Amino acid sequence: MMTVPTSLAQATYSGANRALLLATLAFSACFSVWTLYAVMGITLRQQLTLSATEYGVLLAAPILTGAVFRLPIGMLADRLGARKLWLLQMLAVIPALLLLPFADSFSSYLLLGLWFGISGVSFSLGVRYVSQWFASSRQGRALGLFGIGNAGVAITFVLVPLAIEYAGWQWVGPIYAAGMLVISLLFALLAPAEPVQLQSRSDKKNLQHLYSDSRIWRFSLYYYFVFGSFLALLLWLPQYYMQAYSMDEQQAMAFTLFFAATSSMVRALGGWFADRYGGRAVNWSVFWVCIVCLFFLSYPPTTLVIHGLQKDVHLEISINVWWFTLLIFIIGVAQGFGRASIYKVLHDYYPHHMGSAGGFVAAIGALGGCTLPILFGVAQDVLGIVTGCFMILYGVLALCMITMFFANQAAQYQQKLAAARSDNFLLDDSDALNCEDK
Repeated sequence: MMTVPTSLAQATYSGANRALLLATLAFSACFSVWTLYAVMGITLRQQLTLSATEYGVLLAAPILTGAVFRLPIGMLADRLGARKLWLLQMLAVIPALLLLPFADSFSSYLLLGLWFGISGVSFSLGVRYVSQWFASSRQGRALGLFGIGNAGVAITFVLVPLAIEYAGWQWVGPIYAAGMLVISLLFALLAPAEPVQLQSRSDKKNLQHLYSDSRIWRFSLYYYFVFGSFLALLLWLPQYYMQAYSMDEQQAMAFTLFFAATSSMVRALGGWFADRYGGRAVNWSVFWVCIVCLFFLSYPPTTLVIHGLQKDVHLEISINVWWFTLLIFIIGVAQGFGRASIYKVLHDYYPHHMGSAGGFVAAIGALGGCTLPILFGVAQDVLGIVTGCFMILYGVLALCMITMFFANQAAQYQQKLAAARSDNFLLDDSDALNCEDK
């Protein structure tokens, strides 16, 4: 087990609040760039006449790059520090945004999406940067407040339609490039340097121990659901509302914005609950809430005909838009709690390796945002059922709950076994000596 000395783990450093504020601002800006296709994708699907599967691939392109690079960048942050790497990452996405007006085909939009998708690594860098400043007892709240940066998607849902209406489609990329440049300058000038005493080199032995630990794989699976499905839903919901409930694009964007903003804002509250009641208890509660909601969301609109004695009885089974929105809202809030609590638990186990451990978990979670939209599209094309996306999420969550249940059972068994061994398996000292003599 890799631990940090108690004196370091319990310290909160001067400048911590300023570091948290700047990190949250930078993460919000990067997240808004990372989810740019959530809004642009609807228009692009119509312009390029994409199938549901092709649309899912387009949405997944930026998410894929952010997911793949989260782990290596997180490991570099443990070795070199997160602040400089984060600044370089923000500057690196600006050329891709400037080239966006010149894209004119499906392949060109995919390539540019992969390029500016590196903005997704900002989470790994931010977790490493923020976690260094705060004591262990405040990690849940600090990382929860940092996670509010997920609400940066609200910038995309508001800014992109305004930019298209008042400036034109071709100005979306340059406007975002200018905003990213401003944020980069603010971060470079105002974000404090990292505490020197917490910067350490991670040797190969420590990394091997880290990734051979089964717990980090379980945390990654949980994060695949609570973050990956959140990311997939905010990308997929606009067109879902338009298909299932015949909304126009503006209405669909407004409902999706409500889901994304509320799920992001409650993350700080989820961190507080994790500090107070424990991350595992919060995670288990989150999973139960989500699986109940997904059970109802997975059921497709159905018409039943009951042949009675006198006449046939027709039953319509479906969820109207308001019940649907309520269930999605509950899932979003639960996911916000889950994202905060998982990183609280992660810090309890790997306080000195939040760059590499956090990067690994974040990468697997982001892969959910990459793979799930593609699976949503395939399910819709193959099954022809609009609720196929929620069937997939139900299956993923069931796997998470089964894994967590057996992991908790194994942990309880090991605790009881350790207690029995400490009591010499319930034998007193004289009996133990007699057994040894025999």
